[in-house]
Amino acid sequence: MKVLLVYGTSEGQTQTIAHFVAERLVKRKHKVLTVNASQQQFIPKLDAFDAVIVAASLHAGHYQRSVVQFVKQHAAALAERPNAFLAISLTAARADAEDRAGLERCVTRFINETGWTPASIRHVAGALRYSAYGFFKRWLMKRIAARYGGPTDTRRDHELTNWADLAQFVDAFARRRRPVEHNR
Repeated sequence: MKVLLVYGTSEGQTQTIAHFVAERLVKRKHKVLTVNASQQQFIPKLDAFDAVIVAASLHAGHYQRSVVQFVKQHAAALAERPNAFLAISLTAARADAEDRAGLERCVTRFINETGWTPASIRHVAGALRYSAYGFFKRWLMKRIAARYGGPTDTRRDHELTNWADLAQFVDAFARRRRPVEHNR
C-alpha cells in the first residue's frame, strides 16, 4: 500500500509523531510519503496513493491552517480512499470526560470547516515543548500544566505521547490494508 501522510506542526511534536507513524508503516512493508502541509506545493496528486493519514496539532481550539486548507482542497479525494486523522493535543493526555468532550467539539468543528469526515480518528497526546516557547507562552503553558497536574519543569521538554497506543493504532490501520507488492 502507498500511504500519503500529511501533517501540520507548531513546535515539532506532530512531525515526530508523523515520522514514527511512517517508520512503523514502512516496517510493515508499506510505502510512505510524509509531507508537511505547509509545503503543499510538494504534495502529489492523491490518486497516486492507496491511503492517506492526516495529522494536526490543536492550538487554542484550532488545527494548523495549512492542514485545514489541504483537507478542504482534497476532501473528496480523501473520502475515496482509506484514511485516518491523528488529532494531536495536550488534552489527549487527560482522561477527564469534559476534556474529551472538548476534543470532540474541536474535531467536529474541523469536520464542518473542511467537509471531510475521517474514516478513523485517533486523539494523540502531544508534548510540552518548553524549549520551543517564548517567555510568555512558556509562562502560560506552565500555568495551564500546573492547573491540570501536568509537568511544570520548564528547564526541559515533556513528551506525553503514548507511543504504545499509537503503535497499536498504526498496526490496526496497516492490517486493514494490503502491503505494496514489490517487483523482483
